[in-house]
Amino acid sequence: MVRIGVVGYGYWGPNIVRNISRLPNATVAWVCDINPKILHEIPFSYPTIKTTNSFRDLLHDPSLDAVIIATPTSTHFPLAQQAILAGKHVLVEKPMTPTVKEGKKLVAIAKRKKKILMVDHTFIYTQAIVKLKSIIESGQLGHVFYIDSVRMNLGILQKDVNVIYDLATHDFSIMDYLFNQMPKTMTATGIAHKKLKQETVAHLGVTYKNDLFVHCHVSWLSPIKIRRMIFVGTKKMLTYDDVDPSEKLKIYDKGISFIKDPKQSLQLRIGYRSGSAVIPHITIEEGLFGMVKEFVNAIEKNRRPLTDGAMGLRVVRCLEAATTSLRAKGKLVTL
Repeated sequence: MVRIGVVGYGYWGPNIVRNISRLPNATVAWVCDINPKILHEIPFSYPTIKTTNSFRDLLHDPSLDAVIIATPTSTHFPLAQQAILAGKHVLVEKPMTPTVKEGKKLVAIAKRKKKILMVDHTFIYTQAIVKLKSIIESGQLGHVFYIDSVRMNLGILQKDVNVIYDLATHDFSIMDYLFNQMPKTMTATGIAHKKLKQETVAHLGVTYKNDLFVHCHVSWLSPIKIRRMIFVGTKKMLTYDDVDPSEKLKIYDKGISFIKDPKQSLQLRIGYRSGSAVIPHITIEEGLFGMVKEFVNAIEKNRRPLTDGAMGLRVVRCLEAATTSLRAKGKLVTL
């Protein structure tokens, strides 16, 4: 039985504890939070969980195997570092760290101490993204050369990270999982909220090898919630809508072909194909459950988890590059 301590029980912590409680081979032994009101309420739902406002209690418990950190991004590095040095496996909420420098150090510490470092890139564990990867790898879409992504909602405004770190994290982790490569270049523009002193809206232009271009629009200032990606391939097109409860993926037999007309040496004929749409069957399962299950299984089998520290570091590189470009008024950044 893997014994886990959860640090931070505000927004995401309760969901983590709920999903761990579904696992037969893991249990939440501790919940740590600085809010006494939250700690007072936990025993009513989970009477066997110990509560504390001191992180040291978790570090000094020799029976505790792992720590899950669900606190603000600015605290990820110091908390994760202390936990690994105390001999605990660590799962940290996304993004892994605010900076590449901290990310590199954390990965190095985990490697030296031979402890698992995993990042909660939850979308990678959803059945929709797993299915999307299989569709791309099967060649149904042909060569994917353009992706358009929109992630927007009204808030929640973060104090310690901007909208890129909050929302574009998902896009970069999904792209890493689907195509197993880092971007080549990055440009970003946007606006910053004066009182918050953080960027609240951003447009990212990202290039990858094989002529793949990704446009990403992230915003905290939208009256509606949108989580949609459009994949354009040489054979077919696909939409992924995470907000849609039942039809998350749709494959469209639509496309554009360019045919050189031998009779018109300086002209091209453009052909538009518009066929049927297919909605693949997807089993509905909470991505967070798959994520905590992967963490526990990686601990038990002493293997590298799917979204390990190396992947977390690659995502942080992208976030840092995008923010650098945005604050330099759209300057091209090469990764």
